[in-house]
Amino acid sequence: MTTTREPIRSAEDLRGRRTVVLGLARSGIAASRFLADAGAVVVAYDRRPLAELGDAAEALAGHPVRLAVGIDETEARAVLDHAELLVTSPSVSPRFPTTDPWLRDALRAAEDRGVEIVSEVELFLRLTPARIIGITGTKGKTTTSSLLAAVLERAGLPSVLGGNIGTPLIERATELSPETWAVVELSELQLPTVGRGADIALYTNIGEDHLDRHGTVEAYRAVKARLAELSIDRGTVVLNHDDQGCRDLAERLPADRVRWYGLERPGHGPDEAWVDDGWITVAGERLMPISDVPLPGRHMLRNVLCAAVGGRLAGASTDAIADAIAGFRGVAHRLELVVERGGVRWVNDSQATIPAAAIAALEAFDAPIVLISGGAGKGLPYDAFADEVAARAKAAVLIGETADELSRLIGDRIPVERASDMAAAVAAAARRVLPGDVVLLAPAAASFDMFTDYAARGDAFRDAVNRLGEER
Repeated sequence: MTTTREPIRSAEDLRGRRTVVLGLARSGIAASRFLADAGAVVVAYDRRPLAELGDAAEALAGHPVRLAVGIDETEARAVLDHAELLVTSPSVSPRFPTTDPWLRDALRAAEDRGVEIVSEVELFLRLTPARIIGITGTKGKTTTSSLLAAVLERAGLPSVLGGNIGTPLIERATELSPETWAVVELSELQLPTVGRGADIALYTNIGEDHLDRHGTVEAYRAVKARLAELSIDRGTVVLNHDDQGCRDLAERLPADRVRWYGLERPGHGPDEAWVDDGWITVAGERLMPISDVPLPGRHMLRNVLCAAVGGRLAGASTDAIADAIAGFRGVAHRLELVVERGGVRWVNDSQATIPAAAIAALEAFDAPIVLISGGAGKGLPYDAFADEVAARAKAAVLIGETADELSRLIGDRIPVERASDMAAAVAAAARRVLPGDVVLLAPAAASFDMFTDYAARGDAFRDAVNRLGEER
């Protein structure tokens, strides 16, 4: 059966189109509402039964969306077979080995029939007239995106923030004006389906991650490069000169379309940001002393430099950029100071889900560290991380599936303790701290062995720390 129809180019193209939305998390709920209101015939599929979907059904109330939830594989295939448009959750792809085999086969069959498969963020990018600032990278995306949004707000520039940061933008697609900046965080899950580039594309870094989905570092980096490749003809690409992955990407891009930032002056052209004699400097103009930056660590400073270049390219004044940076207090689960109690800082970096990010977290503190680490591995090596732990931490409390490997690699260089859950890990760390110490949650692993996601892990750490304070 052939179901080929013209690609979606406007909201009017959605009218009457048989559409299946795959997944009823936040982006799926938002997409379902938008599509139904635009006149599409919408079925929302989720393998979870209604009782496990929380407030999803209530969130769709008042919108003509038919639910196909908790159904078996045969019924689900039948739903997909009648679709003229498929809108997928970012984690669902016919090319991801992490997608259920039957669903991969069904999606490939849909492609063969000519069915268009898009993500919520791709639908937004197609339909909105807003100017786009796309932000991607292995780590630092959310902090940079949030800071840049604060810069634009401080500068009085109309803007919205969304994408992978957790806020779907599709329901605002047609209401935004061409003068609005849409700051869109883009992950490696979303980039494969994106067909529109950005007016300004910002990269925090390009390392290695999610090899369970992409198979090789080269394949992962090819996905990350997609934003630059789509943006370079119409926009500007901003790269981290301190990062080898960004420098490698730049070799394939026209130099006049690239802007740089780094801790030292890149020296490649205009609108650069760097640190000069203790000052953040943008395009040769001193912005503010780095001592006024409230975020700890060199990697956070690079995020600040990236946002400063993005803000300048978007039209923000120097004063607005400096004021926004000085007033920015970070994002939850990213070197988040939970509390300072008895001279001990308790820091939540649950979003450090790969070894490189956890190393950066260790490097952020010039103080004795009691580290809480471990979780579900991603197929990445831990040797370098274990060496940094041994060099920078006074003790380590290990949890999760990677605890055995980390314990073996750290050896007897520092005291190592095992904990069965987060509450026990926090209690173990508390027994080892002295005034002036930092207790740092930096897992260097995914969360899915013990928690629904990294945010739930960070929340568990925060709750355990707060309960510890109540008990004392």
